[in-house]
Amino acid sequence: MRKSKRNFNKWFTVRVATDIMVMLAFLLAIVAATLVATGPGRRSATYDNFETTVSVQAGDTLARLLSAQGITNSDIHQIAALLRSNHRIRSIRAGSDQLIFVRVAEEAPVHKIILAPSPFRQIQITHTDGAWTTQMVEMERDIRIVRKSGEIRHGDSFYVAGTRAGIPPGILADMFDLLAFEIDFERDVRAGQQFSVMYEEHFIEGERVRNGPVVKISFHARRGHVRMYRFRSPDGKVGYYDENGDGAVKTLKRTPINNARVTSSFGNRRHPVLGFTRAHRGVDFRAAHGTPIPAAGAGTVIVRRFCPSYGNFVRIRHGNGFETLYAHMSRFAPGVNVGTHVRQGQIIGFVGSTGVSTGPHLHYEIIRNGVHVNPMTVKLPAIENLSPANKKIFAEIRDKIDASYEVLSRHPDMFIQL
Repeated sequence: MRKSKRNFNKWFTVRVATDIMVMLAFLLAIVAATLVATGPGRRSATYDNFETTVSVQAGDTLARLLSAQGITNSDIHQIAALLRSNHRIRSIRAGSDQLIFVRVAEEAPVHKIILAPSPFRQIQITHTDGAWTTQMVEMERDIRIVRKSGEIRHGDSFYVAGTRAGIPPGILADMFDLLAFEIDFERDVRAGQQFSVMYEEHFIEGERVRNGPVVKISFHARRGHVRMYRFRSPDGKVGYYDENGDGAVKTLKRTPINNARVTSSFGNRRHPVLGFTRAHRGVDFRAAHGTPIPAAGAGTVIVRRFCPSYGNFVRIRHGNGFETLYAHMSRFAPGVNVGTHVRQGQIIGFVGSTGVSTGPHLHYEIIRNGVHVNPMTVKLPAIENLSPANKKIFAEIRDKIDASYEVLSRHPDMFIQL
């Protein structure tokens, strides 16, 4: 009896294993048949649909692309009107937009069009009961927090060290923009200093589509450890703050041009052209001829003209008694005139060597209450500090960011999924 039972168990195990193998083979055959039927270059969301993907090229228009797919002129006008009224889309963009045309069969008329104006949303245009309708569909995104860190080596610029650390160019540019409020990139960057950044990566269906915002920056500068955190307050405002919840974004930047080398500091110096010693009331940044010059802060242009010493120069009045001056420009930016209100980072002119100058550079001055001050050492006011109530919320978020930062520092190849 026991022997018969053992034989039965053995037979049952073999039979189950055989059935599983047959089932797997059957499923693989179905998958293979589906791949053959779909063919290369076609994307099929269901077994019944045939899809044609068209990338928008230079010179393409919506009407031309729709007409090429057999859509009538009356339908084209209806679709264009829906995109304008429902989604404020008046044109398609070459190099970024795609159109997906869906049919039930290869020779059937188009019954659905998918336009993707961004990686995270689609506009589905569907033909039912003789009319077209549109619907906005938000794509489910996968947000991951990653951390990159590096160290300044002898002879490095911050850009070189950041690139070696694997920081993407866009994130590195954001770091420059934020750290420029606190750091003199010429004098504060030295070998042995460590830095790190946490930022978002955005994925859709397992594919990274872009990098998100910077979450935290840490830089061991000569003046102390600089930390900046991204924080969204309950009213929806997003900003960057130091560890105490005070604004990290200042009204002015110390270095308007990122990664530019200081060639002459604030204070007395022997003038390279005039040959005698006199006060140098600003800082000179060496940059190539034609380099764009951004406004160091938001304000109103009060002077825009040429003079023999400064050459082409612009003077901007900001809040809290501050003014800035930018000299030796090759030319002014279009639309920048006396009375123009400019935002922080807006291009106001281009590097040149007009006036009394030995070569292309930007001469930059900060004036506080009518007195010239050293741009590299003056205490600059924050654009906005958090309220006491928001600082309590910020402290909780900061602690969570720091905890994630420590985990990623021990496991640099990992990420934290939001």
